[in-house]
Amino acid sequence: KIIYSLIIIALSYLTYVIVDVIIFTNWKKYISKTKSSIDDSLVNLIHGVLMAVWIVFTFLYILSFWGVEIGPFLAGLGIGGIAIAFALQSSLSNVFGGVSIILDKTVRVGDLVSLDNDTTGEILHIGLRSTKIKTFDDELIIVPNSKLADGRVQNIALPDPKIRVPIPFGVAYGSNIEKVKKIVLKEIKQIKGVLDDPKPHVKFLEMADSSLNFKAYFFIDNFENKLSATDEANTRIYNALNKEGIEIPFPQVDVHMKK
Repeated sequence: KIIYSLIIIALSYLTYVIVDVIIFTNWKKYISKTKSSIDDSLVNLIHGVLMAVWIVFTFLYILSFWGVEIGPFLAGLGIGGIAIAFALQSSLSNVFGGVSIILDKTVRVGDLVSLDNDTTGEILHIGLRSTKIKTFDDELIIVPNSKLADGRVQNIALPDPKIRVPIPFGVAYGSNIEKVKKIVLKEIKQIKGVLDDPKPHVKFLEMADSSLNFKAYFFIDNFENKLSATDEANTRIYNALNKEGIEIPFPQVDVHMKK
């Protein structure tokens, strides 16, 4: 019986591998050609569920072979399942959270998301229990699906890949306001990937303690290029203002002393 049970386990594993190769490998090849990333997440989730179901059925078949009555066992398993469900409430919430994430289409593989000030990165994989996020520092963060499903998630990739880039800067008191706007707007329009609609614009925000504060706004075609666009915008604005002789002040305080 021990030898036969080992043979059952081996055949079950072999069958699972064959099904995995025939169905899931071909399915993954097919969905790789589609534009939607929902299929990628769904196939990973179904793959994990199928593995768990396969193991359970193999275990039940071996028990039946050893003469264990499956009926009372299933009845007891149902009662025990309720207790297990309470004990594994957090794990089950992660499973259903993963299903809701995929079906709701709020988070997809490849999206850039921000959970909080310390967790921002690209979605690599949505699994049965957790979601893997790759940060800008090339670190892998594993987040429970329930946190994504119930928490506040900023999906930078939705509703479309374009994103607004704000560039704050300041000039010295006495500078020509309209001239500053004209110079900065001209430089912004030359940035790679900048969009004409919505149009770029420059706003004079406040007369601060040490400077006249402005902020330039423009949209780029893809959120992945935000850092490079920010770098180019700051470089162009600084060089253009410096070339025109417009001073960019640093914080300073005047002190008057009385004798």
